[in-house]
Amino acid sequence: QQQLVESGGGLVQAGDSLRLSCAASGWTFSGYSVGWFRQAPGKEREFVAAIRWSGGNLYSADSVKGRFTISRDYAKSTAVLQLNSLTTEDTAVYFCAVGRPIMSTVSKTESYAYWGQGTQVTVSS
Repeated sequence: QQQLVESGGGLVQAGDSLRLSCAASGWTFSGYSVGWFRQAPGKEREFVAAIRWSGGNLYSADSVKGRFTISRDYAKSTAVLQLNSLTTEDTAVYFCAVGRPIMSTVSKTESYAYWGQGTQVTVSS
């Protein structure tokens, strides 16, 4: 059974950084893309960033470009989302997702078959 284990959320102040991790438990990301999405209270789930595991292609939402960075650790089968210069608008539950999207659908939730449980990121002013 494909499981995703997320970690790294927490409560920080505006301007601080956080590092989120998504690990594959019992399988590998080979042949897949790993995406990060977030959902704030009362809002729809939105795309944050994604990486193609084999080719390393990177994708990110305009709202986080220059602040958030997605990367991969082959040895640990872990995808990492580095969050810098956090603002209160970044407060949300962050979800890791795995699937096989094509380039035009990398930001669509329906392109991802496997989802983590989510990790809370709260940014105070």
